Amino acid sequence: MISCKTRVRYCETDRMGVVYHGNYFNWFEMGRTEYCRSLGKTYLEWELEGILLPVVEAHCRHKHSVFYDDEITIWTWIEKVTNVSVTFCNRIVRDCEPGKIVAEGWTKHAFVDRNGKIIRGKNGLAQLMGQQININKNGG
Repeated sequence: MISCKTRVRYCETDRMGVVYHGNYFNWFEMGRTEYCRSLGKTYLEWELEGILLPVVEAHCRHKHSVFYDDEITIWTWIEKVTNVSVTFCNRIVRDCEPGKIVAEGWTKHAFVDRNGKIIRGKNGLAQLMGQQININKNGG
């Protein structure tokens, strides 16, 4: 599990100063990007090696509002890896209320090549992500 922090920008809110619901998926993407970076390669580097991760499913449960200028922490981890997909989970908390979850959700991504064809079987990214799950389960 990794975390990254950001501050809510004005453009991410509605007229009432509350974060627009679609922006949570942007924050999930921030978390995924940092998670991949923590594994030693950026999204771009994996793409250059021919492994792309389009979103095939997404879910977000909004529990509490987040407002303009709030500082938030985005927690990200991998829930499941198969030979054709990976599921990232996210939890967002307002830093002024530690432990209070404001939203949580997940995104499922297929492993595809540059032509959009599903990569079946083992690939370097799936193997690395699978190892990470085992490390997390074993307390590493």
